[in-house]
Amino acid sequence: MTACGIGGTADVVISRSALDSMNRVFRESNENWDKLQDLNTLERMLGTVRPTQREYLGCLQGRVEGNRVKVVTFVPARNMRRLQLAVTGTCDSLPDVIGAWHTHPYHADAANQAVKSPALSPQDLLTFERDSGRVAIVVWDVDSLDAAVRREDGTLIHPATIEITP
Repeated sequence: MTACGIGGTADVVISRSALDSMNRVFRESNENWDKLQDLNTLERMLGTVRPTQREYLGCLQGRVEGNRVKVVTFVPARNMRRLQLAVTGTCDSLPDVIGAWHTHPYHADAANQAVKSPALSPQDLLTFERDSGRVAIVVWDVDSLDAAVRREDGTLIHPATIEITP
C-alpha cells in the first residue's frame, strides 16, 4: 500500500469498514491456495484441474471530492464470473459507483510457497484506462492494496496514495 505522507493528501481514502470487508473477501477467496501439492506446475498455473482460489470483483461506492476519491463501501459486480486468474462482471447501473476493486489470489509455486502479485497488472491498468471509473484497486494480501486514480483532468496516477480512515 502506498501510504500518504505526514501532512499529505491521499489520492484514495478508504473507510476501515470497507477495507475490513475487502480483507474478508480476500481471505475467503484464498483459503485453499496451498492445496495444490499433487499438481504439476502447469496445472497449478492454469487453475483448470482444481481451482482453489477465485478472483473477486467489487463495485466501489462513495464520492469524489476534486482529485480525492473516498471509498465508503462496495457491492459485488453484476454477472460476476470468478476464475482463478481473472474475473469478469459489471458495475453499470449501480448507484454511487466510483470504480472497482478485485483480488489477486495467491498461487502456490513448485515448493508450495505463496506467490503474490502485489500491484495492478498492465492488463488491470489498461482496463482502467478504458473505463470511466475514478479508481481501480487490487487487494493482494490482507491490508495490502495497490490503487490507480483518474484525476479530474483525466490524468491517471499509479501508484496512488492511500489513506485508511476510521
